[in-house]
Amino acid sequence: MFQVNFVDVQAENAIFDGEGWDAVVVVTPDLVSIGIDEISLLAEHGAKVDKRVGKSPTLLFAPGLAGGRLIIAPVTQVADDYADVRIYGDAARAAIAIAKDAGAKRPLLYVVPSATPKFGFASEVAALACGQELWQTLELREATGLTPAFEAIGLLSLTSKKSQLLNALEAGRVLARDLCGTEPERMSAKAFAEYCLQAFKGSVIKTAVVEDRDILERDYPLLSAVARSSFAVGRHQPRVVKLEYLPEGEITRTFLFAGKGVVYDTGGADLKVGGAMAGMSRDKGGASAVAGLFKTLSMLKPKGIRVIAELGLVRNSIGSEAFVTDEIITSHAGVRVRIGNTDAEGRLVLADLLSHLRIKAVSAVQPELFSVATLTGHVVRCYGSYPAAVENAVASGAKCAQTLALQASQWGEPFEVSTLRREDFAKIREVSGAADILSSNNAPSSVTARGHQYPAAFLLKASGLFEHGVNAAIPLAYTHLDIAGSATEGDPLYGKPTASPLVGLYQYLINR
Repeated sequence: MFQVNFVDVQAENAIFDGEGWDAVVVVTPDLVSIGIDEISLLAEHGAKVDKRVGKSPTLLFAPGLAGGRLIIAPVTQVADDYADVRIYGDAARAAIAIAKDAGAKRPLLYVVPSATPKFGFASEVAALACGQELWQTLELREATGLTPAFEAIGLLSLTSKKSQLLNALEAGRVLARDLCGTEPERMSAKAFAEYCLQAFKGSVIKTAVVEDRDILERDYPLLSAVARSSFAVGRHQPRVVKLEYLPEGEITRTFLFAGKGVVYDTGGADLKVGGAMAGMSRDKGGASAVAGLFKTLSMLKPKGIRVIAELGLVRNSIGSEAFVTDEIITSHAGVRVRIGNTDAEGRLVLADLLSHLRIKAVSAVQPELFSVATLTGHVVRCYGSYPAAVENAVASGAKCAQTLALQASQWGEPFEVSTLRREDFAKIREVSGAADILSSNNAPSSVTARGHQYPAAFLLKASGLFEHGVNAAIPLAYTHLDIAGSATEGDPLYGKPTASPLVGLYQYLINR
């Protein structure tokens, strides 16, 4: 797998030439705080010669240090009330790019510790940011034989070891980026499923793939409707990937995830036009992030938690077999759904997955359910590059989204928390009486009031989770995560996948 290999380094003398490292990268808010005399002296001398040192990422000639290279990456805005730990990641990305361009193969990364609580995981965030910077697309790697830029990145920390955790998180993020960022033929539903199976081969993750059309149409009727036109093309046929992580020993909590994996979205009969179809191979970011989370789980094997997932992999194709607006389709939960817009396909896929997970959750230990999806343009209009968490009343009472937002923010993946309200349920009312609910209106979510909140109301109703509210015999906590704005960075169509919210979710799972 194409990823950074992090190595713990706890000997300060590793910064000197001859220890196998060939550059020293220092991420620091100022030159005074560095705390290693040899580096401080070189940095201070460099600042007298070049006033950019300490103000912008700078490469210094450093005789006696590893490789003769010292890169000082200043962390700006540390005193800004609204800055968060991502400023350390920004500095690290800029510095590691310089190290790469300078020809280093084994750089040593030193993040000057901070006493500020909100920067408590600065070194981990900086290291993961290096992984984000260095990842290259699967298509490019397969076409050119491209190999990782570095043999290893040394993590200089005199107080703790971090490499095992960071390597597992980065392995998960590499898998998620590969799945999300790869074009729709190379990463079709079938190829996505096979890539997952290969990634978990020989691991503790239990895997299964549902691909038989009769079973899919019986057990996942809404998902199968979305995929109806794709069944005619063998390589485009849908899949449901089932994953399960079972720890050794007692289980104290169960987490269940539904991942949206629309490998390509034409919009279906409500066709995307005017260039709006470009980038729709990235509509599988939710399923990709969940798959990546399981890769991390497979490596770290945390105690006490059972994690279950269903990934719905479909291509929303256009054709004579395509499902159309006005159809009424009964969901797996027995809810009659009128199709309001075939370009609102993701919630249909998720509803059937959540219905299956609901059944498992009823008998599970301390269950919490999640859906993860690049679902709406509205969330991007509201929050830009931040994902949104929309929870039911049970999850709200347990402060699920609030806790997730706190954990994720500490690790550089901040969330926005949205509130589900009665108006959201009014939006899915089916006025004719022929169906139980309406899947969506016929306008884009980006111009629809509460366009990212009300799909959570639909998911609760269509999946049967609405019947497991606060006053039910078996209440079930459910949180919907809309990651349409955070799944990629930079270019909205072809920017680098981020694997969001994998890191935040893992921290939530192990600290809940």
